[in-house]
Order: sequence, then C-alpha cells, then structure tokens
Amino acid sequence: MTTTVTERPTRHTTGRRRRTGGPGARLRTFAGPAVLLALLGLVAAALVTGAPRLTNDLADRSLHADLAPLPHQVRDLTVEVSGGADGAAPAGAAGALDRFHAALPPPLPDLVDQRWQAGTVAADGVRASGDVGPLGEGGLVQLGLRTQTGLPEATRLTAGTWPRSSPGQPVQVAVSQAVADTLALRPGVRLGLAAPGQAPAALLVTGVFQPARPADPLWAPMPQAVEPLLPVNDGDPFVAVAVTDPAGLAAAGRAGLPVTHSWRYRFDHHRVDSSTIEPVAAAVGAARRTQWLPGARVQTSLDTQLVRFGEQLTSVRNLLAVVQAGLLASLLGLILLAARVAVQARRDELTLLRSRGASLTAIGRHTLAEAALLQPAAVAAGALLALLTPGRDGGTWWVLPLIAAVTTAAVPAFAIGGQRHVAVVAGRPDLTRARPSARRLTVEVTVLLVAVLGLVLLRRRGLDPGGVDGYLAAVPVLLAVAVALLTLRALPWPLRLLDRAAARARGALLFLGVARAGRGAPVTTAPLAVLVVAVATGVFGAVVTDTVARARDAAADVSVPADAWLTGYAFTPDTTDRLADLPGVRAVAPVRIDSNRPLRSGTDPQARTLGTARIMVVDAPAFARVAAASGVDVDVPEALRAAVRGDGPVPAVVSPSVAETVTGTASADVQSRLYPFRVAGVVDVFPGVDLGTDRFVVLPWQALTEYAHTPVIPNRFLLATGDHDPAVVRSTADDGQRRWQSAVLGSDVDAPEVPAELLTRRAYRDGLDRTGANDVLTLAFTVGAVGGSALAVLAVGFAVLADSRARARMLARLRALGFSEGQGRRLLLYELVPLVGVAALVGAAVGVALPGLLGPTLGLSAFTPGVTAGWHLDPFVVGAVLGLVAVGLAVGLGVEILVNRRRRTADALRLGEENP
Repeated sequence: MTTTVTERPTRHTTGRRRRTGGPGARLRTFAGPAVLLALLGLVAAALVTGAPRLTNDLADRSLHADLAPLPHQVRDLTVEVSGGADGAAPAGAAGALDRFHAALPPPLPDLVDQRWQAGTVAADGVRASGDVGPLGEGGLVQLGLRTQTGLPEATRLTAGTWPRSSPGQPVQVAVSQAVADTLALRPGVRLGLAAPGQAPAALLVTGVFQPARPADPLWAPMPQAVEPLLPVNDGDPFVAVAVTDPAGLAAAGRAGLPVTHSWRYRFDHHRVDSSTIEPVAAAVGAARRTQWLPGARVQTSLDTQLVRFGEQLTSVRNLLAVVQAGLLASLLGLILLAARVAVQARRDELTLLRSRGASLTAIGRHTLAEAALLQPAAVAAGALLALLTPGRDGGTWWVLPLIAAVTTAAVPAFAIGGQRHVAVVAGRPDLTRARPSARRLTVEVTVLLVAVLGLVLLRRRGLDPGGVDGYLAAVPVLLAVAVALLTLRALPWPLRLLDRAAARARGALLFLGVARAGRGAPVTTAPLAVLVVAVATGVFGAVVTDTVARARDAAADVSVPADAWLTGYAFTPDTTDRLADLPGVRAVAPVRIDSNRPLRSGTDPQARTLGTARIMVVDAPAFARVAAASGVDVDVPEALRAAVRGDGPVPAVVSPSVAETVTGTASADVQSRLYPFRVAGVVDVFPGVDLGTDRFVVLPWQALTEYAHTPVIPNRFLLATGDHDPAVVRSTADDGQRRWQSAVLGSDVDAPEVPAELLTRRAYRDGLDRTGANDVLTLAFTVGAVGGSALAVLAVGFAVLADSRARARMLARLRALGFSEGQGRRLLLYELVPLVGVAALVGAAVGVALPGLLGPTLGLSAFTPGVTAGWHLDPFVVGAVLGLVAVGLAVGLGVEILVNRRRRTADALRLGEENP
C-alpha cells in the first residue's frame, strides 16, 4: 500500500517533467527567435504565391480595358470578298457564317461572342440622285447600302415597312430617323443610286426606323446608317447608309453597283486573359493567312494589339521578377540571420548537451523537432494568406516546400555547425580579426566574376521574349551580392586606417568604436550584406519608377504641348479671338492638322507626287507664347518663329523620311491648295504631331498667303489655361463649328457634326498611367520600393541587435572603468554608423546604377509611347529610402540603449562563460 502511494506521485512527476521538456515546451521558452523566423517564412511564402496571383489579376484587367474600346476593324475578324460582275456572292458563300466559325483556328471558335453576315455597297463609291431635300437642291449625297443578319431585330420601325425587295422592282430600303430628317426622306420616296459611269439603280424608301441600341456593335461598320455625316467644307458630300434585304442587295449588284460580301466575328474580350495572349495572337495570325474564299481579304489587327500588350506584359513581369528576386534574396538572408541568432541565444544549452555526450545528430534532432512544429505551419499560413489576393494561380506552389525546408532546417544546420568544435571557454571574437578562409575567398571571387560576366552576356543577349527571364532576374541580385561582398571585404581597410589615427587622438571612444567596426565580426557584417541587397532592390524600384514617369512626362509635353488641346472638325477664323476672351484662357494658338495629304515637287500640274504626309500648319509665334505660358519645355525652331509672308517658299520643319524625298523645294496640300515650302529643319518629333508619325511637314501659318474666300481653317487650338470652365470652352468652340458649317450648307445647323473635345495635358498624362500593363508596372514599383525599404530596416535591426550581448559586456566593463551612459551611446554610434552607413550608400549606388547597367534589356520603352526611356534619378526618392534606414538604425540603437540601461553591470558581466 505504501509502495503504491509513493509510486503514483513519482510516475506523475516523471510524466510532467517529460511533457515540460518536450519540443513544445522548448519552443515556448525560445519563442522570440522562432516566431521571427516563422514570420519571415510566412512573408516569403505570401510573396512567392501572392504576387503572381495579383499580377495575373491586374494583367487581365488591363488587357480587358485595352481591348474593350478598340474599333471593330481592329478587334473583330472580318472576311471580305468582292461580289461578281452582277454583285452575286461567290461560290461557297452559302452557309459560310457557320462554316467559317467552325474553321477558325483554336481557341478562336470558343471566343466568338457575336457574328454577322453582311453585304455592302460602299457609300464612297456611289452617288444618289432625286428631287427631295438636298438632292433636289443639287447637293452631293453619297448613299451606301447594307444588308446584315440581325438588322430587323435591332431596329424599331417608326414609319412604313421593312424592305422586301422583289425581282424587277426597285430596291426597297429603310433609313434611320436621323437620315430621313437630314435628306428629307419618307416612305414612298424614289431615288437613284449609281456608280461612276453606270446607269442609276432605282431605290424605293419603304420604312423609317430607330436603332434599339445605337451603341450596339452591330452598327459599328455602318455608323452613317444611324447618324449621317454632314458636309463641313464647300464641296463636301452628305454621307449616309440605307439598309435593305438580301434580295435588294442582289438586285443592286445586278444593276452594276459594287457589292462586297463579309462575315464578321466579334470576340468576347472577357474570355481572353493574359495567359492566352500568345495562342490567341497566333490563331488570329493564322486566320489572317487562311484563304477562306478566292479573292477574300481578312480584316483584323487583334493579333497586333495582343502582341503589343504581350510585349509590355513581358517587360513588366521581368521587372517584377527582378524585384521579387531581390526581395527573396533579402528574405533568405534574414531567415539565415534569424536562425543564427536563435542558435546563439541557445549556445549555452547546446554546449551543455554536447558536454554531456550528445552527438551532432542528436543536436540536429533536438532543434529540428522544435522547428518542425512551427515553420511548415507558418509557410502554409503564408500560402493560405496569398489565396486571399484576387487573380489566377501563378504556378509557384512548387517553391513553398523549398521555403519550408529552408526555414525548418536553418536552425538545426547552424546548431550542428556551431557544435562541431566544443570548448569549455568560448573565444573572444571582439579581440580578433576575422580572416576568411581560402574556400570563402574562392566563393566570393566566383560570385563577383559570375555577376560581371552575367551582366555582359545579358546586355549582349537582350530580353528573352518567351516570358519571365530567369537570367535577367538573377543578374541584378548577383550584382548586388557581389558588390556587398566586395564592399564588406574592403571596408575594414579604411576603418583600420581610421583606427590608427584614432589611437593617437585623445579619448578612447572613437578608437574602441572604429576598432570593433574594423574587425568586421561575421555576426555584424552578415546583416550588412543583406542590407546592401535590400536597399539596392528598393532604390532600383524607385529609380525605374522615376525613369518611366519622366519619359511619360516628355511624351505628354510632345503630344499636348500646352495646358490643353481643343480639337474639332473646322472652326470659323474668329473662334481664335473668342476663345482668347474667355475667362481663364491666357493664350491661344490656332492649328490645322491634316493626315495623308499629298506632297508634290512643285505647284505646277506637271509636278510629280512625293508621297503623302501629315501636314501641320501652326502660328509659330503664338505657339511659342502658349507653350511658355503653359510651362511646357518644347522647342519651336527659330526658322518657324521668324518666318514672314513673302513671295518665295515658306520655311518648313520636316521629318527625316520627308527630308529624304524633298530636294530643294516642294509643295504641301492644305485644304486642296498647294503651298510651296523649303526644308529649314529636320526633327524626329515635333510638339503637337502625334508620336510615332513617320512623315510630317510643319508650316508657319503666319507666313502662308491666304485669301479672303479661301482662308486656312483651324481644326485645333492650343490653349494656355488657368482657372477655366471646360464647358464654356467647348461651347464656344462648338459655336464656331456650327457657324462655319451653317455657312457651308447655307442653312442653320443646330449642332456641329463633330463636337469639340478638350484634352488637358494632365488628363493625357494620367491616361498614360492607365494604359497597357501599367497596373502591373505600378505593382512592381510598389513591391520593390516598399518591400526593399521594409527589409532594409529589418536588416538594420539585425545589424544592431545581432552582437548586442557582446556590446553589453563591453559597455559593462567600460562603465566599471568610469564611462558614462552618454559615452556608451556615442560608442555605439561610432561602431555601427560607419558600417550601416556605408552598406546603405553602397546599396543605394547599386540600385541607382542597375537601370543604366541593364539598359534596354529592361524594355522600359514599351511603357513610354514614342519616347525612349533614358535614365533619371530623383534624389528625394533615394533620400527617402536612406532616411528609412537611418530611422531603423536610430530605433535599433534606442532599443539597445534602453535595454542596456535597465541591465545591471554585474548581470552583464556574468553573461557568457567566456568571462574569467
């Protein structure tokens, strides 16, 4: 009975001891380093899995936003074929709508959202005749015909009936209410429609309709069927489209009208994502090369748009890969530092186990059992946290086991390595200089050579267009690591020279601080190497951000060289003065820009054609005043500003391609009048001419000879504005357009044909930030700048706290010798500021130099339309990153000073078995 009573508490006590000494209990005892290591693993897992998901989501949204507003000629795939001599559809056209759909290269059939079969008589190739409305007054009317599947369902008849043409009868047509009102058409009106040199075909208006949805993609190829185009200048025609049935179009073809048959397929842009850009672009290209019918033409530019977006996305994904590689390298360094700190905190425990006979394998199992409880779970938590970010899976889950393995095995690896040689009394690393082994020097030299060689090969090879370039992502990290190793290897030498100088100075503070910094203990220099990589990553993101922003600013200055562009179709000459009188408008310059105008070798009828060009006519002195008042730094050549009206050719500024074709003088067509000019300057771009325009001619308005009955009519204005009312500006401009159009038509017009649009330079600049894959670019910049800065601050914290115990013992000894607390604080500054300051400056220098070293390999010009992305540095941004490092250093030193103040001198001297 007694034995039973005494054995129960014994067994109970033994069990409790076993539970107390298990991995969970030890993990609670050393929770601080373990939790820090777990947090680093969680962040690494979230970064690896979350960033690709967010990238895919932003890329898909940007792609959909780019594809949605594209015109049907670009976005849709249309197969066109001319009709036969009688306008009949070619052989094989029957049932082609379904057959062509099924024959589209995959994955295009699954992307088709809407499809139409149509027949067309183009308005620009025919002329209508009749005795009503403008036709009865001798006006020129171009009336096209179109039949298309789905038209009856997309309209609502307001008068008459839908066309039902019969053989031998006039072609029955229906017109929209706007066309009927403009041309004075109603059911029962008869018209004639003829191609040049052909007898007119008889038309009969049978109905008037209203489109159910005027913005429906169905109407995109025939906008003049909804709203006709009115003449703006003398001699311009009315342009409209009437709809008919298939029998009516066939009858029109038999009457000699040129008929075109088409099959149009509209793709749903929401079914295209960034992962399918390449296969969809390849399929569209294959469809363009397919011979659907003899003589058929395929109209689409969707593949070009997808390739352009894909190039931007490839560039930005590679930028993000560079940033991620830098952050992951920094995180890996911090994980190893955290593991090393955890082992140092438990050095006495591990040494005691070894002294009691524990093997290295047992030490590894001892620490691995603790790490296995927390680290894999932290990595899994990071992966689950990444699932909260929107977007498709990035396919990076395979990295998670590696992160879990590193975070779990780091502490056992350092524990085994630190216990290979056991001594009763530990050495004094603060009294010895770390001498690298030959093996370590070999590794460092190899890293340096590989980084330099990788940079050379990368610049020669360029960016891999196949996707994320792992080589590009690795080279910047290798460069940062190589520079960090080189710096930390060379830093002790100047510090030792300073140490010798400090030895001859009065006082011991500077000497002691610089001496400890110059010895470069590995526990201190390792965080500094991580600091170099982290700062380089953050500054790299900031420099690239500023580079792209500056290039876009330049693009905005060239595209909108004033506070605002005011555009329209044609304005009365007095609109310039009316705009100048508006409140908030400081200066106005009239401009006329026409595209694809002919250039001729002279003004005589026998002059030869020199091709076409974009012609810009601008009042150069007014242009210079507007640009100056707007604060835009653009160059208006002196040759244009000084030009005056005379008898000879006017000076002109031309593009290089025009200069190659013009020898001496030439003439440009402005409003169907030839103006002779001579080349006074050659420039690649000119402010106000769209970027990417290869052929252009800029003429000085003030030097052109104008006549009262044929003045040069402005269609744009450059405005220097302040606190203006955009609605009033547009209203004044529309009034000028309305008065001009009324003068041309000889009757009042209620509204201009093309309403005026006001585009400010700020709005254009903001638009550049919303195009293409810019959201992904912004993500890369944000992750790089914020993540790099945060990790840099954390690395500074490790640099401060990594050797805090040794510094505490040193301060305790010095206080015993009479040092004050203020002297102790200065000693910490003398030791850490040189190391952290040099590492931060070197990291900043690497981050600043990386965009220039990598050069065009980064592909930044894909985000700066028409402007080459150079290299720009904002000192404020770099200063902000260095400021964060300084703040981190100050906080770390403050924490250590506070801890040392609360620690008693006797307790500090008892810490560590190395104290005699």
